[in-house]
Amino acid sequence: MQDQETNLNNLTSIKVQGVPNPLILILGTTASGKTRLAVALARALDGEVISVDSRQVYQGLDIGSGKDLAEYGTIPYHLINLITPDQDYSLFDFARDFKAAFERIVQRRRLPIAAGGSALYLDALLRRYPLREVPPNPARREELSAWTQAQRVALLQRLRPQQHNTSDLLDPARTVRAIEIAEDINGRDWHWPTLTGPLLIGLRTEREANRRAITERLKQRLQSGMIEEVAQLAARGLSWQRMEYLGLEYRYVGRYLQGQLNYNDMFQKLNSAIHDFAKQQEKWFRKIESRGHPIHWFEAGQAPAAEAEKLVRRWLAENALAQQ
Repeated sequence: MQDQETNLNNLTSIKVQGVPNPLILILGTTASGKTRLAVALARALDGEVISVDSRQVYQGLDIGSGKDLAEYGTIPYHLINLITPDQDYSLFDFARDFKAAFERIVQRRRLPIAAGGSALYLDALLRRYPLREVPPNPARREELSAWTQAQRVALLQRLRPQQHNTSDLLDPARTVRAIEIAEDINGRDWHWPTLTGPLLIGLRTEREANRRAITERLKQRLQSGMIEEVAQLAARGLSWQRMEYLGLEYRYVGRYLQGQLNYNDMFQKLNSAIHDFAKQQEKWFRKIESRGHPIHWFEAGQAPAAEAEKLVRRWLAENALAQQ
């Protein structure tokens, strides 16, 4: 079965440190230091970092999405700054780009280290969602353009009762694309790369400490130009409606710039929304573990890179022995 899947992927199993196609996956709530740990491990283990973040793919969404590009230094990174913020980026786009980046890294015999907190992308990767490669259907798009958004959502929910991505129900362009995919009968089945692992490493922070970290990081981002970043996006023609779908920071700062919120209300509402998001991430991580994916947890505030490196080296050694 594994050989068959490898053939489907058109990827020869390549050993990195004696392990065929290994993947390290770093999880954690927002502001827990995932990028910092991923870069430290990549530097110690000859690795490259793959971002698993639904907003870092967009050019110009730098401060608000927390790209922290200066942290990478000479470490190669992937799935960052791929497209402009007016373009759509679907789960299939992520899966395709993740697979391409993963294959390039292992072909260079370097260690792929994925890091991020976008629940849909992480869930798709861990559970290997069945996906289909479906071309655009201009005629169907024209038909659906005459429908109301409520009619399109109702159709999509009939076609796909168990909807993975709730944003497909909110953004009209994404709804139309989701209907295209759900209705298509000629699309090609798409396959995730064969992996050893992934080894899941989690960064955990005591809730009150995480709340303080989130608030402090938000203050720093606002002082570092996040408002100016959103204003520049609007000046380049990105609509306020589109800003609503690009994440909490762009939603609330956008409302502030439109005069819908004063500065203090914007800060308080955004801060509270990010705290709520972190709580949802914690719930989702518990769900991951309940589905049989063990997470190796480290305390985020205790410089865990050295201990995490030991874990990865031990995991690689054990899997290398298993191949002998």
